[in-house]
Amino acid sequence: MARNDLNVVNVLRKTAMVLAESTDYQWGHMGSCNCGYLAQQITHLKKNQIHSYAMQRHGDWNEQLNDYCPTSGLPMDDLISEMINFGFDPDDLKNLERLSDKRIINSLPEGERNLHFNAKNDLITYLNTWASLLEEDCIKQVKLTDLYVNQVAV
Repeated sequence: MARNDLNVVNVLRKTAMVLAESTDYQWGHMGSCNCGYLAQQITHLKKNQIHSYAMQRHGDWNEQLNDYCPTSGLPMDDLISEMINFGFDPDDLKNLERLSDKRIINSLPEGERNLHFNAKNDLITYLNTWASLLEEDCIKQVKLTDLYVNQVAV
């Protein structure tokens, strides 16, 4: 799962918020789909730029991630590298595109686990749940004694 980092949590929450306010979700468009929305927030590229990069190669996000080569010089690979460097791994992105990470799904209430990968509201739920899980992981790593020692040292 993505790096336990507040920047990762924030980008997931921001992506969900932007998505909730948008009328422009389109799962079949590489810049307006699940990964496309996250890529927009990380890279600050427009949806059409992302889509244009993706069209220089074949396939959807899963195929692009399978073919990913960080040294290819292809714009889509550079975009994926930026997302990986931000704190996500290729499996995170593959799971995001299909809303299929078992840890995220299993943390939802039983009656809400049947997510549709191409449904905007399900994507928003997935993003917010993922962010909450990472927040919980971040909290578990905080040791109050470390905070106290750092406070006393100042």
